[in-house]
Amino acid sequence: MGEEGLRKRKGEDIRKEDGQSLQSQELQTMNLQKQAKLFLFPLHGICMIVGTIIGSGIFVSPKSVLANVGAVGPCLTIWAACGVLATLGALCFAELGTMITKSGGEYPYLMEAFGPIPAFLFSWTSLLVTKPSSFAIICLSFAEYASAPFYPGCDPPQVVIKCLAAAAIVVITIVNSLSVKLGSYLQNFLTAAKMIIVTIIIISGIVLLAQGKTENFEDSFKDSKISVSSISLAFYNGLWAYDGWNQLNYITEELKDPYRNLPLSIIIGIPLVTVCYVLINISYFTVMTSTELLQSQAVAVTFGDRVLYPASWIVPLFVAFSTIGSANGTCFTAGRLVYVAGREGHMLKVLSYISVKRLTPAPAIIFYGAIAIIYIIPGDINTLINYFSFAVWIFYGLTVLALVVMRFTRKELRRPIRVPIIVPVIVIIVSVILVLAPIISAPELAYLYCVLFILSGLIVYVLFVHFKFNWPRKISTPITMYLQMLLEVVPAEEVPE
Repeated sequence: MGEEGLRKRKGEDIRKEDGQSLQSQELQTMNLQKQAKLFLFPLHGICMIVGTIIGSGIFVSPKSVLANVGAVGPCLTIWAACGVLATLGALCFAELGTMITKSGGEYPYLMEAFGPIPAFLFSWTSLLVTKPSSFAIICLSFAEYASAPFYPGCDPPQVVIKCLAAAAIVVITIVNSLSVKLGSYLQNFLTAAKMIIVTIIIISGIVLLAQGKTENFEDSFKDSKISVSSISLAFYNGLWAYDGWNQLNYITEELKDPYRNLPLSIIIGIPLVTVCYVLINISYFTVMTSTELLQSQAVAVTFGDRVLYPASWIVPLFVAFSTIGSANGTCFTAGRLVYVAGREGHMLKVLSYISVKRLTPAPAIIFYGAIAIIYIIPGDINTLINYFSFAVWIFYGLTVLALVVMRFTRKELRRPIRVPIIVPVIVIIVSVILVLAPIISAPELAYLYCVLFILSGLIVYVLFVHFKFNWPRKISTPITMYLQMLLEVVPAEEVPE
């Protein structure tokens, strides 16, 4: 009996120890889940930057820069200058991203420097206008290129384009909701695919230059239209093609060693894009005069028809890869903004929840995809996109101003990267010019509507964030509970630093 009792007691102790061990393992697993990160090495970061920046712009419509300056020389200069500005802006964001290692891009920086109201206005504008409309337009560009081979000699029907674009948004949303790594690997693959077509165009241009096709570069500054207004508008269009230089700041929390990998990815990635953009434009001008380029509907396709001959089908195929890759990168990062804004109480709380199984901000990504699909429905959203840069550069300038302000107000913050003060000053001045130039040169009511929409966020903030009325909570609580069970998501617990 004594031995049996001893065995029982030992068994109970073992089970107790096993239970404690199991409980310890569960707690450890939960801690690992809370600290789960996307282990982005510099190569992945470079792929994210290059893959998001290089989309449809450089292939479809470089003529808008040329149209504003009127000659080859100033056009190439503007493309290079846009790359320099994007690099300077990204270096400012690198200091911000390593000083405040929170995801959400501009949102946490505006929150730290100026408080919740500017941060809320940024999230309000980005989540409802700039990000989803950009996502929608990129997917529409993909749909046009993907459907074009099936409708030779005529434009594809709008219904087909819109349905295909909606399908692309759904697929990208599902992929990024299912797995962080899957979204990252897809981005790497699509970036590799778009770099193939970039390489083909660049090498073709170099070969043609070596063969003496340089007549379009003679007197390259002749007939140029140089003025403050024309240069500003040319920058506007060029910077649209560079948009995405700040994308890594949206996923800072998911970067491995952001102090090293964030600046390294920026310093390599954006100059790489700049070199590619300038060389691609040089390649275009080897086979097209300025007039021919301005008359082309899709410059890359015209280039392919003249240079690649029977293999010209490669161009629309790889441009489709390029656009879908840019859309994937945009969705991958913008979903994090929704997530961070929801975590701060500036959006529905359920948007800050993460998937128990997938460890992704699934509700935020799904919300973002749904808004983007809504923007596909109207017949013409090009007007909205024309003023995309107007709204974006307001907040770019404000964010870089936050960097300067925190140099004086938050001196205690650790700054692994510290850019010279002249860099943010240059970016702020250019931002002011870019915001004011279109209003002065071509004033339109649409700019006023854009400003009024941004300011309308103040009403929403006062009613629902500041005063926190109870009746919206009564409506949102059962919806949140239902979505939590449906999507299998839970609130994200912040890991203490």
